[in-house]
Formats: sequence, C-alpha cells, structure tokens
Amino acid sequence: MTTEGAGRSTAPAPSSRRVDVRDWVGGVRLSAFTGIMLGLVVLAAFVLVPSVGTYLDQRNQIAALERSVQVTKEEVVALEAERERWADPAYITSQARERLYYVRPGEVVYLVDDDLPDSAIPPEQAAVSDEVQETRNDWMSQLLRSVTGAGLAQTATSGD
Repeated sequence: MTTEGAGRSTAPAPSSRRVDVRDWVGGVRLSAFTGIMLGLVVLAAFVLVPSVGTYLDQRNQIAALERSVQVTKEEVVALEAERERWADPAYITSQARERLYYVRPGEVVYLVDDDLPDSAIPPEQAAVSDEVQETRNDWMSQLLRSVTGAGLAQTATSGD
C-alpha cells in the first residue's frame, strides 16, 4: 500500500450518489401566481380533453360517411351503365336468348344437353352391397339407449 491516496476521501461517484426527494421537494417554492396558473392548466385539460375526443370521433364518422358516399357513387355509376345497356335492343335480345331461351319465329334452336367429354363425367356410384339388408332394431330406441348409456356412464379417473 502506498500513502499517496491516504489523504483523499472515499466518497461515491456522483452518478451513484442518492438524491433525497424530501430535500428536493422542500427546496421547491411555489408562488400564488404559479399555483393559479397550474390550476388553470389542469382545469383547461379537464375541459378540453372530452371535446378533443368528441372531435376525433366526429372526424372518424365523417371519414366513414365519405367512404360510404364514394361507394354509393360507384354503385350509381355501375347501375347507370347497366341501364344504358338495357336500353340497347341488341342487348335485350341477347339476354332473352341466353337467359330465357327465347327465339324468333321460324328459328330452330338446338340445346346440347350433355356437352361434356367422357373424361369429365363423374362415374356412377357403385352399389354398396349386392343385397339390401334390414336392421333388426328400431333406430330411435337404439339412439335413446346410446344417449342414456353415455349419460349414466361412470367417468374414468386416473390413478395418479
């Protein structure tokens, strides 16, 4: 050991020094003006916070309604285009032919009933058995016995 550091104090570093809150609070002095201004700020916060919340809710509602109006305008445009198509006699004729199978007098129409290739047609379901079997029990009484048996059964407990 050397004697050079013997005269120095061993105080903790400033970053690890503890601050006493009571000393700090005791050193704060508030004037009446500062107290009144602080009270007014708190009062203003209590008055304005609900108003700001209401304002934000109303802005969200307005935005939702504007989106709804835009969607409705798009639907109106689509319906007007549909109305213009139905005003065309050729479109009406084509729709009557496709949807209702209307034809003009003297025309012969051939409807193809089975126009699928053989590979796309699903195979017929094979028979489940060669002979039909009939049960000996009534299904309703069997169901009732099964439900009551399940309800009255003892629950298994583990031996752990």
